[in-house]
Amino acid sequence: MLQKTISSLEAHQRVDKYLRKYLSQAPLSFIYKLFRKKDVKINGHWVKESYILNEGETLTVFVTDEQLKEFNQPRKIEKVSLNHPIVYEDENILIVNKPRGLLVHGDKDEQRVTLANEVLNYLYYKGEYDPNENQGFRPAPAHRLDRNTSGLVLFAKNLVSLQQLEDLFKDKEEIDKIYLALVKGRLDEPMMIDAPLLKDEKSGLVKISKLGKSALTRVEPFKYYDDLSLVKVQIFTGRTHQIRVHLSSKGFPVVGDGKYGDFALNKEFKDIYKFDNQFLHAYQIHFKKIGGQLSYLTNKTFIAPLPKKEEEILSKLGK
Repeated sequence: MLQKTISSLEAHQRVDKYLRKYLSQAPLSFIYKLFRKKDVKINGHWVKESYILNEGETLTVFVTDEQLKEFNQPRKIEKVSLNHPIVYEDENILIVNKPRGLLVHGDKDEQRVTLANEVLNYLYYKGEYDPNENQGFRPAPAHRLDRNTSGLVLFAKNLVSLQQLEDLFKDKEEIDKIYLALVKGRLDEPMMIDAPLLKDEKSGLVKISKLGKSALTRVEPFKYYDDLSLVKVQIFTGRTHQIRVHLSSKGFPVVGDGKYGDFALNKEFKDIYKFDNQFLHAYQIHFKKIGGQLSYLTNKTFIAPLPKKEEEILSKLGK
């Protein structure tokens, strides 16, 4: 039998989501069968899967010791400092400048070497997270960046902060996220790109289609390098490959983009600058009027400088 007191880190989430993390190796069918059989109780009373946990409550789950041993296997992490620049950190959030080439979350090809895992190791190293004590919650990123996009990634250290950040990134009303991109062509004036995007699940490619989901992007020129433009990009929707597809559709493909870019230009940058990556960087995050636990972030702006390689390229182009 599992019986434990809900901590402050584990509170404010649905009990089924908590058990899916705590019994991380259990099939979903096993988890929800517990609720159907009324084998999940809070303070001695049966609850449904939608029940929201509160700090200090006693959770009881009627499972055998063998099942508990089989399904409760905390993630193995080690105490390691973080090698990537920390832009900002407090008791609730951590903002990291992610390098290109590193996944935020694991995928089918890579589960171990991810920014999320490196942050867990770092917080374990600091004594702020212990997988053996807080199995119902683990610090997590509130949004994603493509593997080959560098820049700002926000992590939450507790559930309340994670839920608030996820809502901010979903609504996008009180948070502005600005990217820098080097594109082919000369963008003379700001423009809005309003074009729905549809993803082909087999190929992974995205295209503009009336059958797609709405997507809105704002682009403005920042600096010019002959027939190239360094532009600032703000997205008002979070579609897969949105910036790259929208810019390419308007004749301003991102330099180094292997899927939607100009392949002759990409080859030129590879040959001359040894640069074989998309020139796209999550440069700035600005919080507007924020309430709740993260209200102290109101009107704060965080910036991640361009990676050294990209700065060197711009310096050479400027000459």
